[in-house]
Amino acid sequence: MRSAGPPTVAALGGGHGLAATLSALRLLTDDVTAIVTVADNGGSSGRLRSEFGVLPPGDLRMALAALCDDTEWGHAWRDVMQHRFEGTGSLAGHALGNLLIVALWEIYDDPVAGLELVGRLLGARGRVLPMASVPLDIEADVREGERLRRVVGQAQVATSPGRVESVRITPENPPAYPESVAAIRAADWVVLGPGSWFTSVMPHLLVPDLRDALRATRARRVLVLNLDLPAGETEGRSAHELILSFAEYAGDVRLDAVVVDPTVAADRDTLRIVAQSVGAELVVATVSSRSNPGQHDPLRLAAALQDLFSGR
Repeated sequence: MRSAGPPTVAALGGGHGLAATLSALRLLTDDVTAIVTVADNGGSSGRLRSEFGVLPPGDLRMALAALCDDTEWGHAWRDVMQHRFEGTGSLAGHALGNLLIVALWEIYDDPVAGLELVGRLLGARGRVLPMASVPLDIEADVREGERLRRVVGQAQVATSPGRVESVRITPENPPAYPESVAAIRAADWVVLGPGSWFTSVMPHLLVPDLRDALRATRARRVLVLNLDLPAGETEGRSAHELILSFAEYAGDVRLDAVVVDPTVAADRDTLRIVAQSVGAELVVATVSSRSNPGQHDPLRLAAALQDLFSGR
């Protein structure tokens, strides 16, 4: 790994969780690559995916917006990209950025080239890549009481009541973009999470090319744990159970650090033991937002990551 200058970072995830990580990382380096989930089947992304047979653009759009240049130009185009149409017509609910991305994909017939153009428009401080070259579907076994049922679809799994027991993707062995694999292998640091745990974070470990790259890379690997554990896909799970779920899907991929906020680190001895079982140092740091409980604060997360990057 390089020892001088800003680090090269690959960030894996999707949705608001990845956007929070990117908002922190852009304060530390311009050399960041977001590798984004492509399994969304709900809302505007799901409609466009179904109608045009494309990768769902929503999480990719959010990642690009999070990396926008910190200027009037960058902020203006970020807001344009994030604008969502209202009303009851055919455009209702669509984010303008989703439509722009799909239009560029039709013109250039190359998702990576289209995303690069949007990044140039935003003055993005980094680049955004899909984690797979085909749209994925999430399947999960969800336990509700004594009943174990199969739930299909990212949106359905994310909102299904009960405890997610296991998750898988279809197709089972999707091809990853070579650029995504190369970004992981070339990174100094790889950051996974936070985010929708079983539908945005863990699926990266189910793409064989990405898992192999995570195993082979010389980068140091950091897992950022969620904050609002009682809600959504992590309902009923403790922080150390999230680390164990990583181990379940990661196979022999090891970690170097696990970042956890004090609000979800009640049993630090157990957390430390479980983190060590996957090779990681436990880093307890205040990364939560004062004004938005349950969300990561970009400045605080940036400070915690900077301490890791600099070896403090």
